[in-house]
Amino acid sequence: MTGPEWSHRKLARMADSVRVRFSPAPTGFLHVGSARTALFNWLFARHHGGTFIVRIEDTDVARSREEWITGIQETLLWLGLEWDEGPVLQSRRFDVYLAAADRLVAEGNAYECFCTEDEVRERNEAARREGRTPGYDGRCRSLTAEQRTAFAAEGRPRSIRFRTPDEGVSRFVDVLRGEVAVDWSTVHDFVIVRSDGTPLFFLANAVDDIEMEITHVIRGEDLIDSTHRVLALRTALGHPEPPVYAHLPLIVGKDRAKLSKRHGAIALEDFRERGYLPEALVNYLALLGWAPDDGQEIVSRDDLVAMFDLDHVNRSAAFFDYDKLDWMNAEYIRAMPLEKFERDIVEPALQHLDVSVTPDAFHALADRAKVRITTTMDLEDQLSFLVEENKFTIPDDEWARVVATERAQDLLDAVIAHLEDCEWTLAAIDLRPAVTGLGVNMRKVMPALYVAIEGRAKGLPLYEAVYALGRERSLGRLRAARGRLAGGEGPARSSS
Repeated sequence: MTGPEWSHRKLARMADSVRVRFSPAPTGFLHVGSARTALFNWLFARHHGGTFIVRIEDTDVARSREEWITGIQETLLWLGLEWDEGPVLQSRRFDVYLAAADRLVAEGNAYECFCTEDEVRERNEAARREGRTPGYDGRCRSLTAEQRTAFAAEGRPRSIRFRTPDEGVSRFVDVLRGEVAVDWSTVHDFVIVRSDGTPLFFLANAVDDIEMEITHVIRGEDLIDSTHRVLALRTALGHPEPPVYAHLPLIVGKDRAKLSKRHGAIALEDFRERGYLPEALVNYLALLGWAPDDGQEIVSRDDLVAMFDLDHVNRSAAFFDYDKLDWMNAEYIRAMPLEKFERDIVEPALQHLDVSVTPDAFHALADRAKVRITTTMDLEDQLSFLVEENKFTIPDDEWARVVATERAQDLLDAVIAHLEDCEWTLAAIDLRPAVTGLGVNMRKVMPALYVAIEGRAKGLPLYEAVYALGRERSLGRLRAARGRLAGGEGPARSSS
């Protein structure tokens, strides 16, 4: 790589000591886009032996919630993204930001504004009607001391606006996009302190990035426009040298629209509850907009750290493919040592279902389930057949499979007879000799046996399921199904 693009990307590696920050606003759960941003910052810091800082942007006190602040931290830790400094809450640094605002006012870089929201809105609407560009018109830029005193005496709200240049161009270099420029005439004076006395994130970010010596700002491209404001504030505060910026591409759904709830789960808490492994999720998020040179898809955390850099982040939108995430999660489950799978996944699932099995059956179920599930929730669903008999149900649409099975009553009679007398081992439970003696197709009648034992036509391997239930419970379910076919009492039903 040569030329200007090379020089832009080279900036990403020039700092002697990398310091990055992840700065979420606690106005909801941590979603996929924010988690990807946190991960890229963490990987970049770890790759360069730098510092990863968590900074909570809770300057909007009315919208911030303590539970979301806690949730963000818990989710980051669940993903394994431990921070080196923080979490720093901006709500606890208001005095620092307000002191910076006072300094900007004193030096003529900001001014007190007494315009109400309604007045600003009305003037903007008038500008649209007249074909002018809406935006703050600088009404309070040149108020005299007497005018300010009079407005204050009226009880008018007082905010502080930063005075943007009237002429010229704001420029900065983005690692992914090259030079980003905007005419200052299009950036109107903006509020840095609200009328309630709380600072806005433009000011807080500028002050914090300076004090925390942030070297690289890695964040979503939806924030790229705010960069011009923050850089103007940095310059006014005496720090014109900018950090290195890298604005990450959006994450989109199948329709190429920005990922949202209508596309499915987007909060990390949702993925955790649905049974995705943090290792798989980290691997998948890392590939949203970045890829290693060799195109490898299953990449360990250590290898991600070793390979990650901003050079291989692209600027195109990243497509969130739920099917690919499912595949990747299943691969991580299959690669998990059986002992760890039993301890971390099977045991909690059985405890949640409030069921138990013998040790031998436990190992047999775990061994077979490990290669058949996509998420840990799938496992709990597949183990649900182990519930007590008074909770065991067969949906009507599943029971219809039994009714439609050729020689269903003879089939159940043969299986019952076999299980009554066979040795109780997995090898001896093999039902094929009993079934083939009837002259029926084994593949076609197996769904009926699955329904009688597990309540559905597909589930965990039948012989392991029978072994886990035990002889008496298995026979009880088969006899109940046989009785139901004959018109007697059978398993409780639930609607399909």
